Amino acid sequence: MANNYDSIAGIYDILGGLVFGKALQRSQSGLLKWIPPKSRILIVGGGTGWILERIAADHPAGLDIIYVEASAKMVALSRQRKTGENTVAFICLPIEEYTFTGLFDIVLTPYLFDNFLPEEAAHIFQLLHHALRPGGRWLFVDFCIDASQPKPWQKLLLRIMYIFFRVTCGVKAKNVVDITQHFKSVPYRLLQEKEYWSGFIKAYAYEKNL
Repeated sequence: MANNYDSIAGIYDILGGLVFGKALQRSQSGLLKWIPPKSRILIVGGGTGWILERIAADHPAGLDIIYVEASAKMVALSRQRKTGENTVAFICLPIEEYTFTGLFDIVLTPYLFDNFLPEEAAHIFQLLHHALRPGGRWLFVDFCIDASQPKPWQKLLLRIMYIFFRVTCGVKAKNVVDITQHFKSVPYRLLQEKEYWSGFIKAYAYEKNL
């Protein structure tokens, strides 16, 4: 199955830590301040679910979270997380197959879009855009390469990553898609932009225009 991380679920966080240290966690944690109390949240591709515990540290109760993840083993790990008194529904499906019900105050997509080809990413962006209420916030973090001034080490590392994830997880993509262009075309208001790991990782908080 394409884009399924079952084969490396048990070591996923370890692998990320070996390569990026705490940057993957910091890039996501730095966006959580934009979550208001009592929010309805959609998390897509949350991996092992550590982010649920980090969210619960700020909001121990009152959140309604839908957690959509394609990997059954990732979902199993996520179910073991301490989520306080927040309501969490775990959905083991690719986001393209999820049936949306109601609108969300927050959409969180950590390292999601780098798994997809451009046309697939555009389709998923539209699905999530329509699921976010006007005035809602989209917390987006992913790998990034500046097309105008690409750094050789970033291109090499990205190539190695894609080869590894193609072999282990069936990832079809070969390069990261510039999703920021989609946010500009809708448009969204940029609330925050922050770089990590010498600009190889970028985290954004966007607000959907009314």
